[in-house]
Amino acid sequence: MKIYFRILSFAKPLSKFAIPYSISTVLYAIFNTIVFSLLIPVLNVLFNQDPTKNLENNQFPEFDFTFEYLSHLFNFYLNQFTVTYGHKGALIFVAAVLVTCVFISNISRYFSQRVIENLRIHTLKNLRKNVFEKVTNLHIHFFNNERKGDIISKITSDVQVVQYSVTNTLQVIVKEPLLIIGYLILLFSISAKLTFFTLLLLPVSGLVIAQIVKRLKAQATEAQSSFGIMVSLVDEAISGMRIIKAFNATGYTQEKFNKENNYYSNINKSIAKRQQLASPVSEFLGVLTLSGILIYGGSLVFENDSNITAAGFITYIGAFSQLLRPAKAISESFSNIYQGIAAGERVLELIDTPSIITDDEDATEIAEFKHAINFEEVDFFYGEKHVLNQLSLQISRGKTIALVGPSGAGKSTLLDLIPRFIDPQKGKISIDGKDIKNITQYSLRNLMGIVNQESILFNDTIANNIIFGRQGFTLEQVEEAAKIANAHEFISKTDKGYQTNVGDRGIKLSGGQKQRICIARAVLGNPPIMLLDEATSSLDTESEKLVQEALIHLMANRTTIIIAHRLSTIQNADEIIVLENGKIIEKGTHQELTQHKGLYKKLINMQEFTNH
Repeated sequence: MKIYFRILSFAKPLSKFAIPYSISTVLYAIFNTIVFSLLIPVLNVLFNQDPTKNLENNQFPEFDFTFEYLSHLFNFYLNQFTVTYGHKGALIFVAAVLVTCVFISNISRYFSQRVIENLRIHTLKNLRKNVFEKVTNLHIHFFNNERKGDIISKITSDVQVVQYSVTNTLQVIVKEPLLIIGYLILLFSISAKLTFFTLLLLPVSGLVIAQIVKRLKAQATEAQSSFGIMVSLVDEAISGMRIIKAFNATGYTQEKFNKENNYYSNINKSIAKRQQLASPVSEFLGVLTLSGILIYGGSLVFENDSNITAAGFITYIGAFSQLLRPAKAISESFSNIYQGIAAGERVLELIDTPSIITDDEDATEIAEFKHAINFEEVDFFYGEKHVLNQLSLQISRGKTIALVGPSGAGKSTLLDLIPRFIDPQKGKISIDGKDIKNITQYSLRNLMGIVNQESILFNDTIANNIIFGRQGFTLEQVEEAAKIANAHEFISKTDKGYQTNVGDRGIKLSGGQKQRICIARAVLGNPPIMLLDEATSSLDTESEKLVQEALIHLMANRTTIIIAHRLSTIQNADEIIVLENGKIIEKGTHQELTQHKGLYKKLINMQEFTNH
């Protein structure tokens, strides 16, 4: 229930929905019950030919909040109509009261359904908002260990399951118990003896239903997890379709998906079997109970027991049949709530995932970069792997620093530490003498422009991809950034210029065009620090030349830290840092390092050999 109430917290302010829903549901339950209580006077009117029989002690009842008051009030007016207009007039009176009660009951039910639907939509909106905000606030390396499809599944499918099952169950646990209470009051008013007999039979139904739905939660958890894997497989297949086709792996990809699809389908079959079994079993047990009531109650009537009349017994059977409906709805809701709780656990697990990278309470903003970035004895581990080992480095303002080294040397990790995508386990990184952990992430990253190896664009216009959510930039500034990135010319030739949509992941553009838009995005706002991670490694020669020219413009008058293997990118760097096994083993200019004949010289020779 803890998970259930946590999910309900996303419906705040709950009172906005709970109060009108409770009032309308209570009215629905009251008038729905009254409708069936009218069966007794109808039957009495039909079978009682002596209108004076019902007039003994017929006085206007004193007001109180009991069911008996309503019954006495109704009987008073019924008898008045019987005396004045006869049996036909009494039937007209009963019919008028019946229509009025049904009208009020249905209006109340409609209003309660509207309130619960608004609650459902409100809860869904808040839950999705919280989950998406949590995901986008998590540290970057969280996504390295999670399936993208599983995260998408939690934001979409799981949230949908949660809000439907929880709000539907909320509806059932308020409305149906009220109906059951109303019908039980009616049943007790007709015959307490018969009702006590009935209540002895009902717990058996509850125990049987509980056994049927026992494993639903575990199966629902498996189903949601399997659905997440399927979404991942679909995402991978669509993203990697070119590779799938190139390596004739269509069959292999389909087989992987079909295997998971079969597993997911089998779990859902099992869940459906249990859910569908609950309803007929509940109905059968209800009819079994009803049969017992017929036998016992009928014998009371045959014996002329003063506890119940023939008209009362017929009404009792009708009311009990209506009692079975809310009882059946409650039993069905138990199977649904297990699915909701299973999905809720997955969603709340994501919401509760702590973000490793957070701002300190006393973190301050930084507005400019004046002097240097310093690494002081920085250690970083991925699990047990020691990626950076006691690394110390100073990057002075206005300098271009190139990071080189074999794969796994720690170059990208070093770069990720500067904007606090990750934090070191030991050591300190500071800007102008101030520990970056004491600087707000927003203001820290505002000082930086970042260009990655992968050109990441979004399904939006070119202008919006360059601005990308930042405020206060004019089209002239966007064009200026594009000119620095050597992108203005090709953008101007597109159908709608800067308002051209680039398609999903920039599919309408070439690799070089995408990368130049990414460079324009990085340079917009004139950030003093540039971080470039293999920005030209995946481009053809012509695109590389254009992007390289753009990078030269980009690095002018800025502090630049660049990862690159290609000589053309790094030979003009002010300082080249050579990393191996997380340590700096060489540093200097291109000329100094080639004369040194160390690892850098070997890497350059290997590249020249490869190029030849």
